[in-house]
Amino acid sequence: MGELMLGLGLMTGFSAIGAAIGVSILGAKFLESVARQPEMENRLKGSLFLLAGLIDAVPMIVVGLSMYVMFVVA
Repeated sequence: MGELMLGLGLMTGFSAIGAAIGVSILGAKFLESVARQPEMENRLKGSLFLLAGLIDAVPMIVVGLSMYVMFVVA
């Protein structure tokens, strides 16, 4: 039981770290793109928010999956 909880904690933690790294890379590339082509800012901003939401959805799904495993399966 202890190994399962450790695995669930690692799974949740690593997904949050991965999402944070992904959003930071996305933000850096957005700023780089706007610096190159300022006229594309509005179109790029829409893509930025869409992709940031998709990246942030992964840890939420992982938290739900880990809670399912913790309370239903274990």
